Amino acid sequence: MKTTSLRKFLKRIEEEVKHREKVRQEIQASMRRAIRLSKQGILLIHEGNLERAKDLIKEASNILSALREEAEKNPEILHMGIVESAYQEYAEACIFLKLVEDGSFIDPKDIGVPSIPYVLGLADTIGELRRRALDSIRRGKPKLAEECLRIMETIYLELEGIDEAYFLIHGLRRKCDEARRIIEATRGDITMEIRRNTLERSIKALERALKEVSGGGEAKSS
Repeated sequence: MKTTSLRKFLKRIEEEVKHREKVRQEIQASMRRAIRLSKQGILLIHEGNLERAKDLIKEASNILSALREEAEKNPEILHMGIVESAYQEYAEACIFLKLVEDGSFIDPKDIGVPSIPYVLGLADTIGELRRRALDSIRRGKPKLAEECLRIMETIYLELEGIDEAYFLIHGLRRKCDEARRIIEATRGDITMEIRRNTLERSIKALERALKEVSGGGEAKSS
């Protein structure tokens, strides 16, 4: 029985497997970098450094563009979990940046993100908007915090309104349950701040009125 041909076939298969493993490891490394760049971009957006944030998000975009080119030769890489995570984090960064810049939503086609990672990234944006709302409260900007809350509610309601897809997209229901709790907590924080500001203004107004009355009384007695 000749084994030369079988050995040749198996050798070829071995090389294919080794190549795929090499590609898998390279993809994992590049996707981890894309995730890190997107996260750093989000932090810079919170700090108000939008130009630097755009640079990092662009780097992440370039990595994902290279991924799509590689996927033409190895389409199975698109099904790796870390690839979806990278798309999701990148989508979140792009969505958050657009909302901060002009209050509008970015089309997934404009950033080259598949539908499901876009939706999941959109859901995660609610958490970033809560942080922005709390930062606004600390900076004495309750109106901006209220605007963040309005956008959070819009995202939540629109996600819940996609009917069957809401239940078919794995992880979306859990994210929306968490989003609902985040929104309620944010509404409570904003309400408390508005009441505090109202009380503070009332106290100051009362103090001014008492000073005026006191001053008027002193003038009459003299």
